[in-house]
Amino acid sequence: MVAFDCSSFSRKVQKQRDLNLYRSRRCVENQDARHIIIDGKQYLNFSSNDYLGLNQHPLINKALEEGANKFGVCSSASSLVTGYHFAHRHLEDKVCQWLNKPKCLLFGSGFSANYGVLEALGNENTAFCLDKLSHASLIDGALASGADVKRFRHNDESHLNSQLEKLNQDVKLIVSEGVFSMDGDAANFAALSTAAKKHNAGLYIDDAHAIGVRGDTGQGSVASIPDIDIVMATFGKAIATSGAFVACDNEVHDYLVNFCRHYIYSTAMSPAIAWATSKSIDIIQKEQWRREKIEYLSQLFSSSLDKSIKLISSQSSIHAMVLGEESLALGVADRLREDHGIWLTAIRPPTVPANTSRLRVTLTAAHNDKDIKYLVESLHEVLHKCRT
Repeated sequence: MVAFDCSSFSRKVQKQRDLNLYRSRRCVENQDARHIIIDGKQYLNFSSNDYLGLNQHPLINKALEEGANKFGVCSSASSLVTGYHFAHRHLEDKVCQWLNKPKCLLFGSGFSANYGVLEALGNENTAFCLDKLSHASLIDGALASGADVKRFRHNDESHLNSQLEKLNQDVKLIVSEGVFSMDGDAANFAALSTAAKKHNAGLYIDDAHAIGVRGDTGQGSVASIPDIDIVMATFGKAIATSGAFVACDNEVHDYLVNFCRHYIYSTAMSPAIAWATSKSIDIIQKEQWRREKIEYLSQLFSSSLDKSIKLISSQSSIHAMVLGEESLALGVADRLREDHGIWLTAIRPPTVPANTSRLRVTLTAAHNDKDIKYLVESLHEVLHKCRT
């Protein structure tokens, strides 16, 4: 028997090391929205997507236990067999009411939802027009679908319209993120809405980083543009549980139930998680102070930084500090971790374009003024040392 030859894989991994692009995992022993413990050491955490500080919330944990006792931890089947539980329907109804949408479907992850929906909707009579900075799951799903796929320059209204003018398919769908995951800026909603109406196109928004954070009840991008045709958002960030949803009209819902392979052939999300998620949404809707605190801390952070530090303008919890070279971003992140006890991840290609490696700072409602002041002081010190 010929041995499985992994040498080509090893060469590619070594190349990643040589280019300062190698990735590895670190085992987290415990964390909340403010601190993280790794290898027995506690760090001040500025890399969490727990934007509202709800992870470890006692009422959500209690709902998880309650859901497990009521429905079990596992759904035990796909949603079209015996996996669709009362907890799932309860959560779907809550999301529909929250976002004022007729229907909702639950998925195991945001990647699965984005990929599965676009793959299902796309065919030779369909065209997708994606913002250049769209998440990998949107790009992969669109390309896998067989649809005609165009990309438009990030938040560029003129280029969006020129790309749409090239399309003559029966079904056209504009695809964008509500808040962009690596830059933290928001979509140009007015331009998206105008272009959709002008070209008779639908509008698909990935709201993973806006849900919970934007809107007076945390309803995300629908607060800015109610006429979104399809909204996808994850539960694993601001909502602090796991999984994702797709909210849409009745026709799209029925189509996906029948043709979305990622929905049809996946075991349904845990009903216990669904029950806990409903409780989390209740808290999010009521506690506006969490969103207000993020806004306050974000303003404090950006206004305290030295003007020489390039920070992408943001309307979210995400603040991207573009440093350029991969080695510089890694070096700054290492020094912050080792010398200052700050956990701040360096983001490198292919996640971001070449020569735009960055520190992706995420602020949460669990942080305080002293945390921001310490972060700013540490950044100034480390950046000065690494650049000289």
